[in-house]
Amino acid sequence: MKNPDRNKISILVVDDEPGIRNVLKITLESSGYNVSLAADGESGLEMFNRENPAIVITDIKMPGIDGIELLRQIKDISPDTEVIMITGHGDMALAIKSLKHEAADFINKPIDNNDLEAAIDKACDRIRITRNIQHYMDDLETLVEEKDRKLSESESLVTIGMTIAGMSHAIKNIAGGLK
Repeated sequence: MKNPDRNKISILVVDDEPGIRNVLKITLESSGYNVSLAADGESGLEMFNRENPAIVITDIKMPGIDGIELLRQIKDISPDTEVIMITGHGDMALAIKSLKHEAADFINKPIDNNDLEAAIDKACDRIRITRNIQHYMDDLETLVEEKDRKLSESESLVTIGMTIAGMSHAIKNIAGGLK
């Protein structure tokens, strides 16, 4: 996978099939990602709240909290988290529904490593772009605050200058009246 910061990216895999969880963990860890596993939506949500991973990969069909509901709850908590959905063949309607709930992507079972890599690279690109935008927004906010402070200082100096000019004029008038 081409992401140079992969060891800084944490991924939570949520799937009720132990074989899929374990294969994804091995695959992703061998690519340098920090990987956590959850066996169902409930434990996945608990782990998400505890660890706040950048990316979640979840199966759509699971007992209890399914992947769509997990996606919805994750996006309510952290809109910037990238969620990749795993779907079985014939679940295309659910995959489309997940995209409407702002899933980053979906991959079909059986999981092809190239599809997985492409989905994660896309999610990492979105994370990087979001972080850059936030950084630029923070810089812009700092710049605006600095300019606003300087403008306030300038306005204060103008007010002081006008006051001094008014006082000078009044003093001249008084001095002129004393002659």
